[in-house]
Amino acid sequence: MFYEPSMMNDTLRPIIEKAWENRSLLNENPIRQAIRDVIEMLDKGEVRVAFPGKAGWTVNEWVKKAVILYFPIQEMETIEVGPFEFHDKIALKKNYKKLGIRVVPHAIARYGSYISQGVIMMPSYINIGAYVDEGTMVDTWATVGSCAQIGRNVHLSGGVGIGGVLEPVQAAPVIIEDNCFIGSRSIIVEGVHIEKEAVLGANVVITKSTKVLDVSGEETITYNGLIPARSVVIPGSYTKKFPAGDYQVPCALIIGKRKESTDLKTSLNNALREHNVAF
Repeated sequence: MFYEPSMMNDTLRPIIEKAWENRSLLNENPIRQAIRDVIEMLDKGEVRVAFPGKAGWTVNEWVKKAVILYFPIQEMETIEVGPFEFHDKIALKKNYKKLGIRVVPHAIARYGSYISQGVIMMPSYINIGAYVDEGTMVDTWATVGSCAQIGRNVHLSGGVGIGGVLEPVQAAPVIIEDNCFIGSRSIIVEGVHIEKEAVLGANVVITKSTKVLDVSGEETITYNGLIPARSVVIPGSYTKKFPAGDYQVPCALIIGKRKESTDLKTSLNNALREHNVAF
């Protein structure tokens, strides 16, 4: 199912673009209200920073601009939650019961992030602009950065760090598609794209410049910023020559594929066990 942009985009987009070019307009109430309308739409999942279509993923730059413009129009305020106190410009997300989300103390999500029904938030953090789809587990001390796009039935294991991105506005956010498993303490940043049903073992670190080496065949295939669908990935290293000598540089190794015929729920762990991968 592909995301269909709202017809409200045609109304709000030119207002946001105008304010982006002329920041003095942020003093005008209609402009402020338009920005707040976009953030509310983000919060409800009615608009996304990036969305999938038949031709691939598209970045909604104007929506990112609205998020950036939201900060200067907001006042700092004290937010009290029981004995806890925060001091910030952005409210916390609310109404979890109505939304059908399980939230374990001390999980926190900011207003302007979309979290679908069936999501489980262990003590974790989800930032503004992020999109977390149905049935996903955000495990203990995992973080979902601003504007990151997380698909359905994804498991973000303990301590996973999903990087955020606001500027430059044309930069793609981190995208993790449906049914992926991201192992403990893995770090995914800088707009890396993890395609559907991929399995990452523990401590895999991937940036835009990280080499992703598919070593499952007779010849190595190199990717950058992309993990192909159903890949099983572990941390690795390769030798690189420097003026001072040869040293090992981190990389990610694709060591196999999940079988399409295998049940998704059981194959997450089985795919790792088959390749003797920690998770």
